[in-house]
Amino acid sequence: MPPINSLMPTASKPAQWSPNMSVIKAPNDLKLWSSSSEIGNFLHIHIAKNACDENDHFQHINYKTGQHIYSLGQRFESLYLVNSGFLKSILYDDAGNEQVLSFPMQGDVLAIDSLHTRHHNSEVIALADCNIIKLPYSKLIRLSHHNEQFEQAVFSLFSKELMSQQTRLCILGKSKAEARVVQFLLLLSNRFSSLGYSGNEFNLRMSRCEIGSYLGITLETVSRVLSSLNESGIISVHQRKVHINDIKALNNLQSSSRYTN
Repeated sequence: MPPINSLMPTASKPAQWSPNMSVIKAPNDLKLWSSSSEIGNFLHIHIAKNACDENDHFQHINYKTGQHIYSLGQRFESLYLVNSGFLKSILYDDAGNEQVLSFPMQGDVLAIDSLHTRHHNSEVIALADCNIIKLPYSKLIRLSHHNEQFEQAVFSLFSKELMSQQTRLCILGKSKAEARVVQFLLLLSNRFSSLGYSGNEFNLRMSRCEIGSYLGITLETVSRVLSSLNESGIISVHQRKVHINDIKALNNLQSSSRYTN
């Protein structure tokens, strides 16, 4: 069993922040803190630097693969902004089986679903090493009361979460399992492209079983569809590495009768 310390997240910060300690120019995964204006930029919402208190900085925390960002039932105190890495959000059914709700990645905000009960209603686990920016909710509220732009940023977070849930409902609404897998691949492709990465070649950080849980289909069905797409030449699959050879053909499959009836 690994040492207890190896299971704990690493806070990338000194004991107390001061302007001289900030590493604003460091690479994103090495930063200690981000300012309010930087958080706004990360969320694609402009917040003027002169409208922010220089002491309003947000801590970066590093998590290793397999570590929990938070657990079911834990008291809610903060939202979490994914700066880098890949995660899964899960629940457990009455039989103790894991149900995957989402696969958060860079730019996603975690724990919005905990605002109502003030306790976490799901668990989030790192599927790869992650750098997470902790956003204490009390600080967000205080900033939003004094800064209309920041208030808009907070509302934008809520809207983005709703859109994410709508996307999953659309995927689950597909009657054919094949269509769900195809749309999942296209969703990942579009997401990676929007982040500046290749939309044609990427690694599946999640397992086939986790994909099946997210899509509401079995592990065997996920493997069968991926194998079929691989044999057709539309994609190439090697273990967890996926290469989309024909993005147009993959898009066409979404509307074909074979995949939608």
